Order: sequence, then structure tokens, then C-alpha cells
Amino acid sequence: MLRIGSDRKARVTVTVNGRRMSGHAAPRMLLADFLRHELGLFGTHVGCEHGVCGACTVIVDGAVSRSCLRYAVQCDGSEIRTVEGLAGDDGELNALQRAFNRRGALQCGFCTAGILMSATRFLEETPAPTREQVRDMLSGHICRCTGYEQIVRAVLDAGGENS
Repeated sequence: MLRIGSDRKARVTVTVNGRRMSGHAAPRMLLADFLRHELGLFGTHVGCEHGVCGACTVIVDGAVSRSCLRYAVQCDGSEIRTVEGLAGDDGELNALQRAFNRRGALQCGFCTAGILMSATRFLEETPAPTREQVRDMLSGHICRCTGYEQIVRAVLDAGGENS
């Protein structure tokens, strides 16, 4: 049950990357800010703050979600996956991260976390995608550095590696 304290902040408890975590959020604190400033998970980036660029993408209760469009209090009790949870406990990169590395699918890296999260869920649903399907998935992300071709190749490679 969500409780608002005397300081007008609610205690929000979520499971992030398999770990139960809690923090306090004002009623209008965005999930992206909660992850970064309350939970110390800095992998989720905030770009446009309008849900357009995709940099803040995380997975909430199994669905791809723009964390700049959700309030933290809306996510109380939710299961959230962030880019910090992609690598194994030993730090070994997963297949998608290895493919991004192999294909040079990042430059400045600002958009990468959001793309990785969308691509993670996409590959779970579509393990052997076509080029057109990958391009369609990427249509919700803005990358100003790579030109997208390396990203498309990396996602296709990761799909092949997982199948």
C-alpha cells in the first residue's frame, strides 16, 4: 500500500533487476528521476523528457516503458528491468551487449541504454527478427551518432546468437 508521509513523499518499493529496492518520491517524481536519484541507478538516461527520444526506456512489468512518462508512485510494487541488469552477476555481457560491442553499435552511448532495453524485450518476443522488424522497433529511438545501421546489425546478430 502506498503511503504518503508528512513531507508529502511516498515510499515506493519496486523490484529492480531482481532486487527489491525502496525510496521516497514526491507525487510527480518521474520514474527516471526515481531510478537515478533515489536508487542510484544511473544507466537510464533522460533526453527529451517527452517520451520521444527513447533514451529513458526501461521494462516495467514486462512491457517496454518510457520512464520519463511515468510517475514513480505509479510503479510501486512493479518489477523493473534496467540496463544495469543486462550483464550477468559476474559482469559478463549478454548476447545483445556483445553484439553491440562487436558491431560498434554505439558512439557517445547516450541513447544506448534505452535501445538495449527495447531490443532486449523485442528479442524476447521476436528471437529471429527480420531487418524490417528491427528497423520498426528502432523507430522509437533517436540516435544522433551511429546512423542506425550498426545497431540494426547488432540486434540481428544477437537474435542469431540467441536462436
